[in-house]
Amino acid sequence: MPLATSRNKPFHTMLKIAITGGAGSGKSTVARMFAELGAEVLDADQAARDAVAVGQPAWAELRRLYGPDYFHENGALNRSRLAQLVFADPEARRRLDGLIHPRVEAELKARGAELERRGARLVLVEVPLLFETGRDAAFDRVIVVAAPEALQIRRLRGRDRRGEAEIRGILAAQWPLADKVARADYVVDNGGSRRHTQRQVKNIWGDLKNQLDSGSEKS
Repeated sequence: MPLATSRNKPFHTMLKIAITGGAGSGKSTVARMFAELGAEVLDADQAARDAVAVGQPAWAELRRLYGPDYFHENGALNRSRLAQLVFADPEARRRLDGLIHPRVEAELKARGAELERRGARLVLVEVPLLFETGRDAAFDRVIVVAAPEALQIRRLRGRDRRGEAEIRGILAAQWPLADKVARADYVVDNGGSRRHTQRQVKNIWGDLKNQLDSGSEKS
């Protein structure tokens, strides 16, 4: 998909790219493909897991809010059980988001700044809830990974062993994929073969590098 002119804005020191999509659309798969091509890739989900690691301030706050029933015997957060709660209760989800998202954003900002100090010219960040949290304005370009909803559900059921009600809650908590696609600079159709997805990723990667090489970062 060509760049949308509304987002084809100049960038300066480092080009920041967000990778987003819907649950089960294959964001992590696409992010790994970019990494294999040589991209610097940061993962918001990993930053969230780090934020709730045993002993971290967010971990202590979650334990205070939800009690020991939402933690494993070793103290680690039972993410699956907490997900069942928050995707069935919008207020619980908002409370959790308010606790986790600021920490994730601060961590990603710090990691991005470190890459920039090291001379990175382009970084991709996998952000599942990019539009939902209003963070798209922080990025120079947005890549949306799309797949048919039936395939999303099948992947979530097979990969995460989630129940039907939880899957529906997850999808309902996110923007429809069509709305995300409409605001994307690039779209990766991940509903077909791996080779088909890889071709699209390679084309986008080539286009992004061309922008850097042609000096489009200059305002």
